[in-house]
Amino acid sequence: EIRDADRRVVVRPVNGADYELSYDVLVVTAGAVTRTFPIPGLAQQAIGLKHVEEAVAIRDRLRTAFDQAASLPPGAERRRLLTVTFVGGGFSGVEGFGELLSLATAMLRSYPELSIDDLSFHLVEARGRILPEVGDKPGAWVVRSLERRGAHVHLNTQLLSATDGHVVLSNGEEFDSALIVWAAGNASNPTVHSHTDLPVDERGLLVVRPDLRVGTDSEPVLDVWAAGDDAAVPDLASPVPQARTVPNAQHAVRQGRLLAKNIAADLRGGRIRTYRHSSLGVVATLGLGQGVFQYKSLVVKGLPAWLMHRGYHVLAVPSWERKVRVLTVWLTAAVFGRDLVSLASVQHPRDAFVTSADPERSGESRASDNAAA
Repeated sequence: EIRDADRRVVVRPVNGADYELSYDVLVVTAGAVTRTFPIPGLAQQAIGLKHVEEAVAIRDRLRTAFDQAASLPPGAERRRLLTVTFVGGGFSGVEGFGELLSLATAMLRSYPELSIDDLSFHLVEARGRILPEVGDKPGAWVVRSLERRGAHVHLNTQLLSATDGHVVLSNGEEFDSALIVWAAGNASNPTVHSHTDLPVDERGLLVVRPDLRVGTDSEPVLDVWAAGDDAAVPDLASPVPQARTVPNAQHAVRQGRLLAKNIAADLRGGRIRTYRHSSLGVVATLGLGQGVFQYKSLVVKGLPAWLMHRGYHVLAVPSWERKVRVLTVWLTAAVFGRDLVSLASVQHPRDAFVTSADPERSGESRASDNAAA
């Protein structure tokens, strides 16, 4: 909770009681949370795609599904294990979907019992197109590219139910899916829209001035700053009046740097700068060797766009040590292939021990692991 009237915040640690802190300067960069809807079975069956832990779990679930499916004869259970459903056709959903499809296709070489016909990948999008950040033609090309690789893209379609892993779509299709990934956008952070006396807009985002100070030009909030996905930052580079910057990393990283400089300048009595950033274009990876890039009317597709995506993200890595580490991993995978070992058991590390110590209590280890998490 943030109580700016008292210049205090309430901190709720994972373990222990709540406590209060006073502040002289407050920076709010809480980000956004995953937007969900009351769809039957969604909370019980789906996994998000916002955090690193979720991405690792998605990868390991696919690898485990391959191990299990390879030991089964053709049939309903094998088909369920190798059916993957992504809901959400924005950047996160499309990139995650394309990468997982690429991984699954590559893994087939190590599983002679399985074939491309065993895979069933579904991308569900409520709107009539995917990747709204790019133009209509590049977006349509991405759909065709995914379909050529065997994917099913369902446009103008909503997820109606996911109870017990049985997917029901608004277009009438139904199927069982072992892996359901929810990537249907973000919502404002509850800490920001419900637990603060700071000004928020109709979307639940903090009202922010162009210099990243919370408030308006006529009513600034002294010593409180915000940036990123929880802030409605004016987009001074947009020709549209009252436009706000879109919630992406390109803006968040640059806003964070300016915010730090402005706070330092404010404390030293220096010059405060406003945030203005013209887009460098948008680029999305669709799996190994596949991508799309657009800057104004310039569109690049396929391998060149994928290389641009990799290059951009290497430059964005914060230190030379990390850049070298990332490049080494990529080069190793290019020469020796992807690492196909599943580490899904890491999510339940006590299973093996509990099974040996007390087989009758083997199922309890997962419950205790989940409670600890």
